[in-house]
Amino acid sequence: MSDEDFDLDIDDLARRMDGAIGSLRTEFASLRTGRASASMLEPVMVDAYGQKTPINQVGTVNVPEPRMVTVNVWDKGLVGKVEKAIRESGLGINPQLNGTIIMLPIPELNEERRRELTKVAAQYAENARISIRNVRRDGMDQLKKFKADGMSEDDHKIWSDEVQALTDTEIKKVDDALETKQAEIMQV
Repeated sequence: MSDEDFDLDIDDLARRMDGAIGSLRTEFASLRTGRASASMLEPVMVDAYGQKTPINQVGTVNVPEPRMVTVNVWDKGLVGKVEKAIRESGLGINPQLNGTIIMLPIPELNEERRRELTKVAAQYAENARISIRNVRRDGMDQLKKFKADGMSEDDHKIWSDEVQALTDTEIKKVDDALETKQAEIMQV
């Protein structure tokens, strides 16, 4: 076999690692900081029309002021279910009804809750690091197979270094994102 036969798809590895970071950003967006944001309701699923439906598919989510999120429910019959879903979501927000509009005042976070949230953020980041390392392992396993099939020692080293450099870059992105998120959570 010639060296051209050994083609590690580094772009595929990078795409999969970026996927882990994208997933981490989504998880971070759902973590409640002291400020209101529409994305904090993204994980909330409403039991609507016989199935679990994302909250943004049963109403309009708005942020009229820094400490208030509103959900304008389109179907009057679902208001109760949307309220229940928010109450049971674990976000620690108490919904207030005003016709078909559900208002969600965002309380100040106390010190203890902030520390809890930084731990949750750290756990999300660790899960992202594990995903990235798993992708790295897949890449390294492919390289081992190529080497067994006759890839030269030099090529193996070059590819291994490239996979490791990619992994280091992606892990650094996770660490930076975590640092930013924790600072945001602790900011009073």
